[in-house]
Amino acid sequence: MTNPTELTPTNWTIAEARAALDTGEITAVALTEAHLAAMDAHKGLNAFVTETGDKALEMARASDARRQAGQARGALDGIPLAIKDLFCTDGVRTTAGSNILAPFVPPYESTVSANLWAAGAVMLGKANLDEFAMGSSNETSAFGGAVNPWTRTSEPGTRQVPGGSSGGSASAVAARLAMGATGTDTGGSIRQPASFCGIVGLKPTYGRCSRWGIVAFASSLDQAGPMTRSVTDAALMLGAMAGHDPRDSTSAPMPVPDFAATIEQGVAGLTVGIPKEYRPDEGLSPEIDALWTRGMEMLRDAGATIKDISLPHTQYALATYYIIAPAEASSNLARYDGVRYGLRVVDDGDGLNDMYRKTRAAGFGAEVKRRILIGTYALSAGYYDAYYLKAQKVRALIARDFKAAFDNGVDVILTPTTPSAAFPLGQEVTDPVTMYLNDVFTVPTSLAGLPGLSVPVALTSEGLPQGLQLIGRPFDEETVLRAGRALEKAAAFTATPSLVEG
Repeated sequence: MTNPTELTPTNWTIAEARAALDTGEITAVALTEAHLAAMDAHKGLNAFVTETGDKALEMARASDARRQAGQARGALDGIPLAIKDLFCTDGVRTTAGSNILAPFVPPYESTVSANLWAAGAVMLGKANLDEFAMGSSNETSAFGGAVNPWTRTSEPGTRQVPGGSSGGSASAVAARLAMGATGTDTGGSIRQPASFCGIVGLKPTYGRCSRWGIVAFASSLDQAGPMTRSVTDAALMLGAMAGHDPRDSTSAPMPVPDFAATIEQGVAGLTVGIPKEYRPDEGLSPEIDALWTRGMEMLRDAGATIKDISLPHTQYALATYYIIAPAEASSNLARYDGVRYGLRVVDDGDGLNDMYRKTRAAGFGAEVKRRILIGTYALSAGYYDAYYLKAQKVRALIARDFKAAFDNGVDVILTPTTPSAAFPLGQEVTDPVTMYLNDVFTVPTSLAGLPGLSVPVALTSEGLPQGLQLIGRPFDEETVLRAGRALEKAAAFTATPSLVEG
């Protein structure tokens, strides 16, 4: 571990900040003030929808008071975090990146964020995201897209997307505006922006973290997870976020391990699977292929065995996902009607149907409308069996492929996280199919409900970060994190971004 005194507070990892707080090197208030100052200096990144500076300082003062009084402290006591604006926060506006929820202030707290506050964490603000988590670039946000703090060496003035949907969270962590952030991952929305922004992103097993109080996109896929600058930090955050929640019927009634306790055990004796289907017929880019090969060599040199495997139904994953996820979205978003909460657009004399129509037309963006239409079509009479039911059957086959690989002695699977590095703002937003292809390597993991971890490994020839993905057995985040830590140590990725401001 780096000596915290050698770094400015905003550059510390969570683990380093915990050590500095425990030794009295810094107070929680001073640590929070440093991050609030960084947020103020880099507003051009548009990483936050809502900033909560006063609340952050109040929470930091409470943390310092606990330390002074010698009271028991949580695992994240005094650590400043960003919260994706999909998590409901009691008394703090929660928009889901949408105009339709722009005025919504929930009177309750999501389970995940409540767990973080119980662990002593400090809320800096609500991080920007694609509208209702639907997007791969953060450009569908009703509040303008967040900006990636990394730039291309050939075009230093061109802004890059941070990825999505958790792009604001990724940008904030990469730019040193927050020590960590919550994200949600439906088809890659933690792992893809983590790769684009050069940070660590962990999608836990479906059911590991409660979905209660998270604005729903696709209920059978959505899963909360941590976004940090080190694998150890991801383990610390996951330990605070996770746990069974009786209010969520999909929450797993399982104990939460001490994920950080085994993280340094290494990969000696582990078998790492390499799926041939992740090299599509048209081929990977040479740069991504070389990165993947380098990752295999790093794990082999660390003591792991590399084994070729087959996941034969991978080719159907993207099509399957873009039937199931929009179908569930069309059902979940039916609740936004202008009646109970959020935006309401109504003129004198309008009937109920007119209010529905005008409210949804004004409140939903183009991508959300597109997915609602796709999902409603897939669920409609005459098409349910042909599309939705068939997609669910293929989903089961995809999950079976992974199970067969793990049953045959594979401990973790290594793949690229994304097919490319971050792309310029505006480049792909008008082409939904090209945008959807950004999730080609992350979607199969989500459909199978497995844990997936993206670890930054290297910079491309253009100076942009690129990550590799590790996939594990259900509820075996410990092995995934062990392998991720080994990969992190071997890669020794220490590059930092040049901030881009609007």
